[in-house]
Amino acid sequence: MPPSTKDKGASPRRWLTDAGLASLIAFMLGIPFVGLTTVDVGGQLRVQTRWSWLLMGAAGVFVARLVVRWLFDRQRRAHSKPAPQSAVSMRTGGASKIAGAVALGIAVALPFAFHDNRYVVDTATTVLIYVMLGWGLNVVVGLAGLLDLGYVAFYAVGAYTYGLLATQFGFSFWWCLPLAGVMAAFFGVLLGYPVLRLRGDYLAIVTLGFGEIIRLILINWTELTHGPDGISSIPRPTLFGLPFAPPGDTPTVAGLLGVDYAPWHRMVFLYLVILGLALLTNLLVLRLRRLPIGRAWEAMREDEIACKALGINVTNVKLSAFALGAALGGFAGVFFAARQGFISPESFTFIESAVILAIVVLGGSGSQFGVVLAACMLVLLPELGRNFSEYRMLLFGAAMVTIMVWRPGGLLSERRATLTSIDRGRGVPLQEATVST
Repeated sequence: MPPSTKDKGASPRRWLTDAGLASLIAFMLGIPFVGLTTVDVGGQLRVQTRWSWLLMGAAGVFVARLVVRWLFDRQRRAHSKPAPQSAVSMRTGGASKIAGAVALGIAVALPFAFHDNRYVVDTATTVLIYVMLGWGLNVVVGLAGLLDLGYVAFYAVGAYTYGLLATQFGFSFWWCLPLAGVMAAFFGVLLGYPVLRLRGDYLAIVTLGFGEIIRLILINWTELTHGPDGISSIPRPTLFGLPFAPPGDTPTVAGLLGVDYAPWHRMVFLYLVILGLALLTNLLVLRLRRLPIGRAWEAMREDEIACKALGINVTNVKLSAFALGAALGGFAGVFFAARQGFISPESFTFIESAVILAIVVLGGSGSQFGVVLAACMLVLLPELGRNFSEYRMLLFGAAMVTIMVWRPGGLLSERRATLTSIDRGRGVPLQEATVST
């Protein structure tokens, strides 16, 4: 008889062993978080055990690990015979277009459907800020393959550029938007030029240090940045110079339209502004991916040595990726400052860089739509966990681990070249493939 071709990793014994090991690890890690708690008894703190909760949690991990392993093995068997590239491109491209249209329709209708619920609109605005930041970092990490752990520095440069120009010189939001982008791009080149020869972990360490340098400058250069006190009274964006305020001596949007002023007008306007900026960012990145510079980014991501052998100027390619990614981060920083009306160094810590990088990696490096999904998850999961404040971060970490086990390459982990041969066997020339991400 021929040898069995059954995958050893798919045997029930291995499933049970793997699930039991995961359950044991969850039990041990859950002892200080779930199994033990402190209670006040007569003015004294005493340790109280909650073994039933811990056992239920370990059992839940056991069952969840079994299900995840079964789904993973089933998916691997289903994809053991890949479909032709043309069929994959057509199917994935059509699905991505439908999903993008549905997501865009929901995004446009959301502020009007929930205009009386400030919490929903504010949360959606925060999601769009992180989507824009994720798309900016995706140029550096996902397309060019350069690991950047200090991306929050460009976010801060954009915010402080608008804050200083608006409060000191009276510049409007719309004038500061391109200026802040140029300033952030300059800092991107300033970071990129000294690290041209670095890769991988060494590049990550340098970019991490750059982010911390910017944060320390914001704290210590008190004459310019006001130090830890930050910058307050930052003006909000206006519509053609007309503010969103009750009718008075000066013209307002409500007075121009002849409607009664409502506080939600400005809230919805801010949402539409960041939605428009995010859509422009997406269109720009998708267009650049089809241009020679975008193809050079992808080629450098796959093999930098081969790029040099082909005569590609890797220096310019790297600097362009750093500059564009930094400019997009600067745009998001301008909107953040305008929305908050106050900025300080506390808003631009390393944890922000980690969250933005997690959005790119979790969504799938190089995937535009994956960044949207990951941003929704990383922003909405902590919000949904507010009612479980004691276990909020535990649930958040468990969700992240589950996703990365289920989809190690990200939610949308397909990485295809922007240009590909759809049907080489029939002699069809190189065509633009459908960008599924």
